[in-house]
Amino acid sequence: MARKPAYNAAEHISADTATDAYLRPAFPAGNRARRLVWNIVHALLYRTSPRPMHSWRAMLLRLFGATLGPNCHFYPSSRVWAPWNLHCADSVGVGDDAEIYNPARVRLGSHAILSQGAYLCGATHDYNDPGFPLLAYEMEIGAYAWVCARASVAPGVQIAEGAVLGLASVATHDLEAWTVYAGSPAVRVKDRKRTLSP
Repeated sequence: MARKPAYNAAEHISADTATDAYLRPAFPAGNRARRLVWNIVHALLYRTSPRPMHSWRAMLLRLFGATLGPNCHFYPSSRVWAPWNLHCADSVGVGDDAEIYNPARVRLGSHAILSQGAYLCGATHDYNDPGFPLLAYEMEIGAYAWVCARASVAPGVQIAEGAVLGLASVATHDLEAWTVYAGSPAVRVKDRKRTLSP
């Protein structure tokens, strides 16, 4: 069953914006202005901060609308496309060069980890529509789930509690709880022992 996008650019951007559909913006001017300010803050204050300053980076994300529980560790070269669409429980870890492309809401559960270079892709385009509109999907990474280094998660894919997406793997469908997946596209390779924080 096809997922319903949380945001369809065709419903928000007038066809009169540009005669060439491929040159139309995907988001309204207010959204683009907000992202411009965030990108400046990211470049000047977030990315340049020393590695141990997790609280500082969390504060900057919160200033731009992110909801973060305590002890979230976002490393300096991590990227969040739209902080106002980010909702994290406690003790979330987002490693260096990990990127959260979240035009729609992304939720990270307690103790979820995105390792170095991991990529959450929250949007795609309707390539069958002549206007090629952007389609954004809500996503959730469950508690204790782990997206390993350089792994990618496709738009709208949900990762259940405790699931593991292996090194450089690509998740194109939902991952079941406490299960390990690997490959491109990722397939189930084994169960994971159910563990919980002490």
